[in-house]
Amino acid sequence: MDDREAMERSAGARLALLEESFAHLAGRPLVAGGDGLWNAPGAVVAHGTQDPPLFFYGNRTALTLFRMSAEQFIGLPSYKSAEPGLRAERAAMLAKLDAEDVVTGYHGIRIAADGTRFRIEDAVIWNLVDATGKRHGQAATFGKWEMVG
Repeated sequence: MDDREAMERSAGARLALLEESFAHLAGRPLVAGGDGLWNAPGAVVAHGTQDPPLFFYGNRTALTLFRMSAEQFIGLPSYKSAEPGLRAERAAMLAKLDAEDVVTGYHGIRIAADGTRFRIEDAVIWNLVDATGKRHGQAATFGKWEMVG
């Protein structure tokens, strides 16, 4: 099974919810022009509601940035995407997200599997909420990043 198939299997019905929730909360489509989530030029990641939240989806751009295969990414605690010293900043953003359902303009440092660091800019983070109001996780997308070391 290739990375795309593994991600689609991992996400299941939540794959459509990624796009539906984003469109509802952000007021625009997540991916323009029919590229689809997997081939989108920006990174798209999502984690579930368990404690700690575990990644269940990352598109091709995200896997490239985090330097992981789908097998490595699926099930990774999402807090591990930030360096230990920067996790409080990430937690504060997630607390804001709990109150607002969508946060725009987020930026922060993330860390790849090999220790490479990159700064994300203008990220949008949103809650994955179905039509009944049930939360299925949280997701993020960003199209700007810069390698920092």
